[in-house]
Amino acid sequence: MIFNEYVYKFMFAALQEAEKAFEENEVPIGSVIVYEGKIIGKGHNQSENLNDPTAHAEMIAITAASNHLKSKILDSCDLYITAEPCIMCVGAIILARIRNIYFGAFEPKYGACGSVHNLIEKSNYNHTPNIYSGIYEKESKELLQKFFRSKRKGEEKNKH
Repeated sequence: MIFNEYVYKFMFAALQEAEKAFEENEVPIGSVIVYEGKIIGKGHNQSENLNDPTAHAEMIAITAASNHLKSKILDSCDLYITAEPCIMCVGAIILARIRNIYFGAFEPKYGACGSVHNLIEKSNYNHTPNIYSGIYEKESKELLQKFFRSKRKGEEKNKH
C-alpha cells in the first residue's frame, strides 16, 4: 500500500527516535504522535536506562502528547511507531483514543495488533483505532536485527 508522503515523513521521525534508542543501548523502537500535521509527542524505548518496564516508546510519546494538549484524550492524533505495539501499549492507545496507528515491523513475540494478539480487531471497547502496517518495515526490522545481533555477539564474548 502506498501512503501519503506525510505518513512517510512522520514514520521517518519515529525511525530517528528508534536510532536514539539504539545509541542508548535500548531496544530500538521509536514513536511520534501527530496532531494537526505537527509532532506533539515523541519517544523511544528507555526501559533499561530508567529501570522501568513501562518506558516504551509509545508510552513516552503518549505522555508527551497528553501533556502538550492538556488532555488524556488524543482522538485527533495519529501514532507512528517503528514496531507493532505490545499489549500494554495497545491498552494505552485505546484509553487515549488515538485515531490511527501506523507501524513499521510486526513484532512476532509481543505484538498485539496482529502478530501474537489482535486486541484492536477483537475489541469490545468504545474506541477502535485504524491500523496501518508496513511503513518503513524493512528499515525498522533491520535496526532491530542489528541491535539483537550485537547483543548476541556480546553474550558470546562473555561466555569465553
